[in-house]
Amino acid sequence: MEILTEVKEIDFLRPIELAGRTCYKSEDKISEQSCVAFAKRAIINKHFALLEHAPSVSIRFICDRGVANELTRHRIGISFTQESTRYCNYTKDKFDNQLTFIRPYFWDTESFLFYSWERAMKEAEHAYTVMIQYEATPQQARTVLPLSLKTELYMTANIRALRNILELRCDKAAHPQMRQIMLDLLNQLYKRIPSLLFDIYHTYEEEILSLK
Repeated sequence: MEILTEVKEIDFLRPIELAGRTCYKSEDKISEQSCVAFAKRAIINKHFALLEHAPSVSIRFICDRGVANELTRHRIGISFTQESTRYCNYTKDKFDNQLTFIRPYFWDTESFLFYSWERAMKEAEHAYTVMIQYEATPQQARTVLPLSLKTELYMTANIRALRNILELRCDKAAHPQMRQIMLDLLNQLYKRIPSLLFDIYHTYEEEILSLK
């Protein structure tokens, strides 16, 4: 996971305060640092619409297609662009002539479950390669590709949308590999814009710190 946008907290907070104070015509109360307290109050009071006035953030994810499928279900205030299995031919040199899979972190590499997963990935790679050799197109051969296939996903979202994703996907009910990525994202974003994520971060702070 990589945050591609240069994020300076003050640049995110000032538009939120200006938009909010426009409602009450209290722009005269704006000072050099007043936006910090204003943004925090907006979150505490659940005035989340104000967050949409802050700049959007672009993030690149490297994950498996199962996680990507779940992530792209989020739509409001978000744009996605994803590596296409219709056009990517993984038997070409630029892909090292092979499929790349994301290993499930929750299985020990010595366990039977991991062995079963690994065998299935090898069988999928063999089937895909043979189909391409027999002149199937990538969009035809992709029918045998598993959810563990590595994919790259480019996402641009506003802060309100990001908060919604983090609240849902950091929850313990979320898929384990999705949580792993989202907790990392929460940690990285909090370091940049703590005033907009303090409430969510504090919910998972102990767990995040234990993962370092």
